[in-house]
Amino acid sequence: MTGTMRRWEMDAIGRDHLELREVPVPVPQPGEVLVRVAAVALNHRDKMVTESGRGLPLVFPFTPGSDLAGTVEALGADVTRFDVGDRVISTFTPDWIDGLRPGDARTPAYRTLGGYYPGVLADYVTFPAGWFVRAPETLDPAGAATLPCAGLTAWFALAERGSVRAGDTVLVEGTGGVSLFGIQIAKALGAEVIVSGSARNLPRATELGADHRVDRTREDWIDAILGITNDRGADHILEIVGGSHLGKAVQVAAVGGTISQIGALDGFEASAPVMPLMLKDITVQGIGTGHRRALEDLVRAVDRTGLKPVIDRRYPIADLPTALDHLDHGPFGKVVVETS
Repeated sequence: MTGTMRRWEMDAIGRDHLELREVPVPVPQPGEVLVRVAAVALNHRDKMVTESGRGLPLVFPFTPGSDLAGTVEALGADVTRFDVGDRVISTFTPDWIDGLRPGDARTPAYRTLGGYYPGVLADYVTFPAGWFVRAPETLDPAGAATLPCAGLTAWFALAERGSVRAGDTVLVEGTGGVSLFGIQIAKALGAEVIVSGSARNLPRATELGADHRVDRTREDWIDAILGITNDRGADHILEIVGGSHLGKAVQVAAVGGTISQIGALDGFEASAPVMPLMLKDITVQGIGTGHRRALEDLVRAVDRTGLKPVIDRRYPIADLPTALDHLDHGPFGKVVVETS
């Protein structure tokens, strides 16, 4: 293809450096595919990267965004993974195909799109074919674009690493993007779901399938969870808060329970009482999205169960600054930027 396209770029760190520019449509090199972007789901991380860089080795001009849904428009030489016309979604951590995450004890890997690698807020992108998976047949591009980060994080915690099964009790903290996926995925796996969040969002979380709800501002939060479970506790907890709140998660975890540490709203230094952690044989696992094979599993599950991601609002690509501002307002569901 020839011609020009729109692409958000920044030449330095800071929201005020974001510009929507006309640039040439890229040409796929051997092993690459050209994808026409239809939708990009935003994460709070995208806003943080544009505002602070998050210490990442950004290469300028830099394009933010990591989660896209689109259509393969052209193939580079030697590409056999896709055909022209295939609907695809991006992988958040392209180098992580299966098994253990790359990296070592000294240097954990954090090579993601829209950070270490270029981002996707453009009309077209060219990446290696292995950086994409087929999109679910049952979702439109906006819904499909929500899967690579938020959807996969919840799936990886509950289905891939947590092995949640029918009859388990899952506690989901908050009503952000990962949490809303957590409610729906846990229900699809046959679990009983408790959601803890702000009072204004709890009714909508119940509509997604949560069996019980707890106002997280209540002083008796621990007693409320234990009361719902008749003191048994939660078999699996999506821990979004971090900081000292990990200690509360330990207290409400069931014997043999699992805590998936995903968020750090209260800080990156977590603390918890050691005695119940040991006596209850609790597993605490860190979750940082997941690998490509798990994303393919999630896509199949979405098509088979009819899961529908929650989208709070859609914006045209030219309104990216407004869409980023929307992230500060506590959206219920994902904020999506569309190119058409």
